[in-house]
Amino acid sequence: MKNNNFNLAKVRKILLGKGYKIYRKNSSSFFQSKFKGFYYTSLTGVFLILFFGLMPNTIKILSKAFTTHEIVENNSKSEFKKILEGKEITVKNNKAESEVINFKDLFIDIFNFEDVPGDVVRFNASTLEQIYKDNDFKLKDIRTEKTVKPVKIDLLPKEIKLIENTKKKKELFIQIVLPLILEENIIIKLERKKLFVILNKNNNTKLEKKWLRSKFKQYGVVNKDLTTLKIRMDEIPVSIAIAQAAKETGWGTSRFALEGNALFGQWTFSGEGIKPASADSGSSHKVMKFKVLQASVRAYQRNLNTHSSYREFRKVRAIQRDNQGQLNSLELVNYLDKYAETGKEYTRILKKIIEQNKLTDFDDAKLLPSSKKLKKLI
Repeated sequence: MKNNNFNLAKVRKILLGKGYKIYRKNSSSFFQSKFKGFYYTSLTGVFLILFFGLMPNTIKILSKAFTTHEIVENNSKSEFKKILEGKEITVKNNKAESEVINFKDLFIDIFNFEDVPGDVVRFNASTLEQIYKDNDFKLKDIRTEKTVKPVKIDLLPKEIKLIENTKKKKELFIQIVLPLILEENIIIKLERKKLFVILNKNNNTKLEKKWLRSKFKQYGVVNKDLTTLKIRMDEIPVSIAIAQAAKETGWGTSRFALEGNALFGQWTFSGEGIKPASADSGSSHKVMKFKVLQASVRAYQRNLNTHSSYREFRKVRAIQRDNQGQLNSLELVNYLDKYAETGKEYTRILKKIIEQNKLTDFDDAKLLPSSKKLKKLI
């Protein structure tokens, strides 16, 4: 009979005698070492996730803590009050700001129109009449409903000077220039709104400061005076703009308007322009020439908003804006006597054009947005 008893002690003694070393295997230590490795791996993973997750916010907080913000000094409210009271304001003379009003800076966004493709379409008068009919663009409806469809025309039709019916000619001219004037006013309105947002903040972002610098140049404000910028950055009443365009171009029939898209007869002593036939031989001035009608409207508004000749116009406009919230074109037109050599006679003619053609009906007209994005902004 076989002996099935296994003598562990005897086997151990034999193995030790032959030089083997025997250790007791501890199963619990094996599992402990495995668990410890998993624990350290998991902990490292959690740390890395938290580190990289919190890093952007940490950097932002530290940058705010250690970065000094440039503050735009906003004393425009008190300075604005002085202007309304007829007092002089003090402008800081900063030697580092020896900037001179630069024609190129004033009209930089107008020069951008030079990039307009050369094949701009010039519609004839009958085609334009059909376009307005198809779009239900009627001045009679605009006068009552106060909404203008964004039908934008780049060039005047050559045939406008052949239209014998004065009422028909005037109506076509207003239909062409009205959306252009309203579009430029919208641009100014949106920029003015942005300016007031910046004025109500103590700290300004780099983008805001960059935008302010560009507007100081664009409006010829050489000392970064916010009061002056606020007064200059404002709309031109629609009725005044239409009346001046009508007066300067003979309701769109002048050579300057048809050949150079010049709606407002602005002069230039350098650069491209059209020499007036009636000018003296020793005269060097020309009438500014533009690629499209829109550029002419923008240049006109920039002229009224920056030139020293219209300082009183801007001051009265600011008072109206402050007291009434809206502009009175029949009062403002009195301060455009320096626009033409005839002075006060010129303003009387403008007022007559506004009243006879009921142009104030268009002062509160709104241009319908051409996109959803613009609709949200307006």
